[in-house]
Amino acid sequence: MPINPKAKLVENILEKAKLEQSPTRKGYGEGLLAAGEANEKVVALCADLTESTQMHLFAKKFPARFIQMGVAEQNLAAVAAGLANYGKIPFISSYAMFSPGRNWEQIRTTICYNEVPVKIAGSHAGVSVGPDGATHQAVEDIALMRPIPNMAVINPCDANEAKKATMAAVGINGPVYLRFAREKTPVFTAPETNFEIGKAEIFWDAPKEVRLPEGSRTSQKLDVAIIACGPLVHNAILAAADLEKEGIKVRVINNHTIKPMDEKTIIEAAKDAGAVVTVEEHQIAGGMGSAVAEVLAKNYPVPIEFVGVQNRFGESGTPDELIEHFGMGVSHIKEAVKKVLKRKIK
Repeated sequence: MPINPKAKLVENILEKAKLEQSPTRKGYGEGLLAAGEANEKVVALCADLTESTQMHLFAKKFPARFIQMGVAEQNLAAVAAGLANYGKIPFISSYAMFSPGRNWEQIRTTICYNEVPVKIAGSHAGVSVGPDGATHQAVEDIALMRPIPNMAVINPCDANEAKKATMAAVGINGPVYLRFAREKTPVFTAPETNFEIGKAEIFWDAPKEVRLPEGSRTSQKLDVAIIACGPLVHNAILAAADLEKEGIKVRVINNHTIKPMDEKTIIEAAKDAGAVVTVEEHQIAGGMGSAVAEVLAKNYPVPIEFVGVQNRFGESGTPDELIEHFGMGVSHIKEAVKKVLKRKIK
C-alpha cells in the first residue's frame, strides 16, 4: 500500500465522506488550551475575534492570562512583544488578513528584531474563507512572514496537526507564525501521527525498487514528488492515489514547516523522482513552493510545477467552489504532475 505506515494516518484516508471534518483553527484552540495547562507562562491576546479564532477556550479557563485588545492589531503585536520581553509566552490571534496583514511592521520590529517568543496565529487564511471574499482571504501571508529573520512558519494539514503544532510552538525560543483555515477540512492524521517542527513527513510513497547508479538524474523508484502544505495535503494524497492507478509512481510529502524547511527530505525526494509539484492554498509568488524551488535551485535542480493561486485576488463563493475555481483541486494536481513529467530530464 502506498500510504506510508510510519506516518500513522487514518485507515479510511481515501474516503473523504467518511472522514471527520474539522477546521484547523479548532485544533489551534485546543492546542492553546493544552499549552496553557502545561505552562503557566503561556498568555493569550486577541483582536476582537476570540470565538472565530477559537481562543475562547483559553480565555474561559484562564481569564487572568487573557487580554482582549479589540480591533487594534498593531497594539496586539507590540503588547505581546513587551510581555515576551518579561518572560511570558504570548499567543496572538486574528484573521491572517489582519495579523500579519495589518501589523507586519510591528511583528517585524517589536517581535522578530528583538527575537522574543511571540506566537502569531493567522486564522481564516486562503481562499477557503469562502463568501467573505478577497478582502478577507489572505493568500499572501506566507510571503509576508517567510523573509523576516528569526521567524518560523508552520501550516498544519489538519486539526490534529494544528493542535500538535500549537503545543510544539511553545518550545521554540523565538517567533512562530501558525497558519490556520476557517473551513472544516478532512482530519486524516491520527493523534499519534508524528509531528516535529522542521521535519517534513512522507505520507504516501511508491513501493521501493532498485535505484539506478549514484549520480543518475533518474530513478526507478519514483516518477514525481508532490510537496504540499495545509489542508490541501489531503487533495495531494487523493491525486496520488489516482495517479498510481495510471502507473505513475508518486511520493507525497507533508511539508508543514515552511521555515525552517526540511531540506534533506526535499532534496532526497527530488533525487528519487527527478520532478516535483508543489501544492499550497497561497499565492505561487513567495509561498511554500517558492521556498522549495530555492532549496532545489541551490542543491538539486529539477523541473517543478506550482499548484496555488496564480497572481489573483480571491473571490466570493463556497470553499469547495473556490478551491476548484483557483486550480487547486485533485484534478489540477494531476494535471500539474502530467505536465511536469513531460519536462522531466531522462
